[in-house]
Amino acid sequence: MVKDDIKIISKKTGGRVSENKNLRPCIPNSPISGRLIKAARYGTPMIRIGDLSPKIMLIAGVHGNELPPQIAALWLAEELYGTDINGTIYIIPFAIPEATMKNSRRFKGFDMNRSAAVSGSASNKIIITADDLGVVSLADFHSTKPRSNPGIESVFCSKNPCPESFMIAKHITKITSSKVICHNNAGSLYGGAIEDESNLQGTAAVTCEVVSENCEVTPGSPEKSYNQMISYLKYFGIV
Repeated sequence: MVKDDIKIISKKTGGRVSENKNLRPCIPNSPISGRLIKAARYGTPMIRIGDLSPKIMLIAGVHGNELPPQIAALWLAEELYGTDINGTIYIIPFAIPEATMKNSRRFKGFDMNRSAAVSGSASNKIIITADDLGVVSLADFHSTKPRSNPGIESVFCSKNPCPESFMIAKHITKITSSKVICHNNAGSLYGGAIEDESNLQGTAAVTCEVVSENCEVTPGSPEKSYNQMISYLKYFGIV
């Protein structure tokens, strides 16, 4: 792989994610994770794996206190880095490193999954980067605490204006224990989610949730998030 396979896409978000005491024991002790952890000090790190089509993007850590998908994203980068894949994957394991460091849902007082339409926000920069790179789809990975909304392992999607969002969600739920949560129109429930803003711009997107207590790593939850990621990649025939 070339030396520029890790980029910083927002320089306002940097943080020492290994200072999160609940995340730290789950970080793989390996060169790739080490490079991503180091890069996160300076902003939102993104690693590119592969150089073929289709191009897709996986995101974790939009809410810094949702730890399982951030761990799973590191696992995925470790597994696929240096292998031959049928496409290109852009992995953002820590969308908001400062929020991850602080184990916080918010960044500078704002929910970044309600801010993707706000020019200059970290989540808006993710949307812009995906568009600039020619990404055909993105998936945003989260965790939900029990007895909350949604509170179950699930995949959010919509049918309009991007019907492939629903098709991707159905595929992921066929080979995981996730359930589809579908809205007819993107952005109809609330605005500013990365998934919704991406779908509104014509790039098929889903939001995947696994169950884990906030700020913690419930046993088995990173594995479930990882399985969602692999299912997403299989939809596009990348693995």
